[in-house]
Amino acid sequence: MLRGFYNAAAGMLAQQRKQEILTNNMANANTPGYKADNASLRTFPTMLLQHMGQTEINGNKIPNNHPVGILSTGVYVQETTPNFMQGDLRETGIKTDVALLQGQVPADPETGLPGGLLFRLNVNGQERFTRNGHFSVDADGSLVTPEGHYVLGTNGERITVTSENFTVNKNGQVIDNGAVAGQIDVAFVANPNNLVKEGSGLFRLDGNGEAASAIGNPAITYNLQQGFVERSNVNTEQTMTEMLTAYRAFEANQKVLQAYDRTMEKAANEIGRIG
Repeated sequence: MLRGFYNAAAGMLAQQRKQEILTNNMANANTPGYKADNASLRTFPTMLLQHMGQTEINGNKIPNNHPVGILSTGVYVQETTPNFMQGDLRETGIKTDVALLQGQVPADPETGLPGGLLFRLNVNGQERFTRNGHFSVDADGSLVTPEGHYVLGTNGERITVTSENFTVNKNGQVIDNGAVAGQIDVAFVANPNNLVKEGSGLFRLDGNGEAASAIGNPAITYNLQQGFVERSNVNTEQTMTEMLTAYRAFEANQKVLQAYDRTMEKAANEIGRIG
């Protein structure tokens, strides 16, 4: 009986966590470069049930166990992984906006999935990545993100321009007053699942590995589009459907929990009552 309580409660917690993830995706449906999170539900370790009995042979009782089946012990949200599918491009006409259009990239040998391309940033002296190309120029003339983080060039330094009247070609070269001010670095991450979200569209690379530069790699193709931003890849219709499904699953587990509660109440207050 108590196992039923735990299983129903675990189901409610898992669906609540999934609902929070889907709600966050919906809230960022209009955030440039946002990558939707996917929730992976897993069951706790299962148990193998056996019926313990005895068989009498020549007057001797021999233990005899018969397999009954497998019993699940609940469900939980194992992990959340960003979906790095390319988002649609939206034209803004703003020269500081730069969209990263991913082309051909090598597949990761472990997962079989294509790698990811991102802008390389300097965030308080640490390397971070983003797909949000809604840039601007700060007071020092440096190309920065909306949060003020520096966009890095291929030399690992910030890119400095004299004004917002610069141009960016498809390879990421920044032309300011007829001269090359730098080239926007595009980082290549072989396994995007190693990227961890930090909020505000930022990613960090998990572990001690480093992201290679996609520039000069003949196996990688991409284009940078000035005057465009990449839209979120959240599918609002699908997300709404998944939110309703998660809500219904939460309700179903809730009703199971209430049924167990009524049964326990009856067992405690009525069964075995002395008349």
